[in-house]
Amino acid sequence: MSDERYTVILGDRRYAVHRKWARLPAGESFGFLSDLMVDAEGRVHVAQRGTDRPVLVFDRDGRLTGTWGEGALAEPHYINPAPDGEIYVADGYGNSNVHRFAADGRLLATWGGPGGGPGSFTTPHAIWVNRFGKVLVGDRENNRIQVFDRAGTFLAQWGDFYHPMQIWVDDRDMVFVTDQIPRISLLGADGKLVGRCRGAINGAHGISGDAQGNLYLAELPPQEITKLERLD
Repeated sequence: MSDERYTVILGDRRYAVHRKWARLPAGESFGFLSDLMVDAEGRVHVAQRGTDRPVLVFDRDGRLTGTWGEGALAEPHYINPAPDGEIYVADGYGNSNVHRFAADGRLLATWGGPGGGPGSFTTPHAIWVNRFGKVLVGDRENNRIQVFDRAGTFLAQWGDFYHPMQIWVDDRDMVFVTDQIPRISLLGADGKLVGRCRGAINGAHGISGDAQGNLYLAELPPQEITKLERLD
């Protein structure tokens, strides 16, 4: 299926690396790529900053099909919902907190504060709530992932990262973490390391995947979207 010669292995899967997968019309360029997500129809939504088109939408072949968020989003970054609709925000630029909101936007809880101890943060940069009710927070400058329950009680920390950037969890409950080595780390739900690879040249500020097991990376400057096509 793929004509790529460069492949990487992550855990029990092998991927072909497609650089510059997402294509813009001639003369256009990306803003700063923050993050991306794949919807139920396989479309890739890319959040970018420093532009008047905050979210770009690409089809399965990397063609630009639309935009959204104009006039509503200024500098989109990371906001992730829990399975029940609650919203969790890693507030790391100018703050050192995690915020928990109800689905209707009511603030339910805030925790954290500056520091390096359990429950404190130095640039909380990524957040994910898994189906077991655990909140995973990428504590970037402290080089770790901290794990909390949904009330903000500290449970654990996972180390051996260098400035973790983003967290994404697939339907197998496997945890993908990008950092500034740059590399992608694959962990089990218990935080045990399963494998690592270098799927990005410049480091992935965002990561997501689709139902077929393909991965998509929002790379740091020079900005591009890279697809890791699952081969087996």
